[in-house]
Amino acid sequence: MNVNSDMSIFTLIAGASLPVQMVMLILIIVSLFSWWYIFIKVATIKRAETDADDFENKFWMGGDLNKLYEGIAAARRKPQGIASIFEAGFKEYARHKQQTRMDVSDVMEGARRAMRAAYNREMDDLDAHLPFLASVGSVSPYIGLFGTVWGIMNAFRGLSNVAQATLSQVAPGIAEALVATAIGLFAAIPAVIAYNRFASSVDRLSVRYESFIEEFTNILQRKS
Repeated sequence: MNVNSDMSIFTLIAGASLPVQMVMLILIIVSLFSWWYIFIKVATIKRAETDADDFENKFWMGGDLNKLYEGIAAARRKPQGIASIFEAGFKEYARHKQQTRMDVSDVMEGARRAMRAAYNREMDDLDAHLPFLASVGSVSPYIGLFGTVWGIMNAFRGLSNVAQATLSQVAPGIAEALVATAIGLFAAIPAVIAYNRFASSVDRLSVRYESFIEEFTNILQRKS
């Protein structure tokens, strides 16, 4: 056997046993899904940060809140992020204010509950796909290790009938098995990095949303 000619990555994958090939296929599919979700999350979080900046610039310019609300309600695109929280809170506040018998505390509590509900919906959207990336980052190395262990066991079983084992006989089987670990790490490392980066960005947005809820509640309290 010519070891040098048979040690290319594609040859090793093609020569691996069926269970190891299945492990590699699963890892490749998982890796493709994780990269797809990474691209989606990059766009989602970037849009959320841009929308938050744009809305806060408009909000803190000190204009009429009614006009700001009407502009958001009339927009073709569904409000997202802080704009969605503002719309929910101001809509509930205006509805309760029309009921003259309601106490101010009840009006503010209704507006706060509406904003918290909108906040929870926004956080659910931002957290989407993050558990998948976390699972890929934590599980993929072990799946690859399973393929490696299986491949090494299969390689040594193949040597049981050989009188004298040499490096040229052992190396291809071990190399085939180690490819599974390499693919597992290839799937896990980007997922872990992306998860940590996205989780940090989502936490920052969460703080901005919660701070806005408190500040907007104080503004509505003064208006009441």
